[in-house]
Amino acid sequence: MTDLSAEKRFSDIEHNLDAIREKIFKAATDAGRNPDEVRLMAVTKTVEPIFINHALKNGISLIGENKVQEFLSKKPYLDLEGCEAHLIGHLQTNKVKQIVSEVSMIESLDSLKLAREISKRSTEKGLVTPCLVEVNIGMEESKTGLELSALEELLCAVAELEGIRVEGLMTIPPICDDEKELNKYFSQMHKIFVDIKDKKLDNINMNVLSMGMSSDFEAAVRNGSTLVRVGSSIFGPRIY
Repeated sequence: MTDLSAEKRFSDIEHNLDAIREKIFKAATDAGRNPDEVRLMAVTKTVEPIFINHALKNGISLIGENKVQEFLSKKPYLDLEGCEAHLIGHLQTNKVKQIVSEVSMIESLDSLKLAREISKRSTEKGLVTPCLVEVNIGMEESKTGLELSALEELLCAVAELEGIRVEGLMTIPPICDDEKELNKYFSQMHKIFVDIKDKKLDNINMNVLSMGMSSDFEAAVRNGSTLVRVGSSIFGPRIY
């Protein structure tokens, strides 16, 4: 990549971040919410460290990576002081040992088997790993995530484990052409989040509701999201 094309991409990232922050501010205020309640995550899948670092210099304090190996290969080149990194992609149990202690949070907890492995590996390292339970709100066979009917049972089981703490929920709704349908999924997810919070389950916190990506983060914010995961709208189309 030439210096000229890198500079152009740096400029695009700055412009994109400004535009996204304005949209978050408007969506939150339109919904009667405090915009400061919403965190912006920069999703860094396939993005080179030089461009991630530029986003960090321009106010990003939270990044999300989908794959364990990709994050671990990039981490030595990232200026992560003052920045959190979350794993947001599907996590296989055989990769847990590698990622525990390397990220601030795992957002894709979707089974008791995975919770037990996170518990085991965290306890070995003397850590407590914060996690979000991923809910398959659209009950799509093609997606990972827990079915709603199994959510409370999992939460109660995880609450008994050492080395792991649930901090909230994460979801990826089905692709919707109709905004009313999209709002239905986000609204349902927010209601579940609030209902669980009201139950005050032991060792279960509902501090984070992670929903909304590049194509739908404004709707997610209007429906109560506290964390939006935005990648291509910040960094441009993914290059595989």
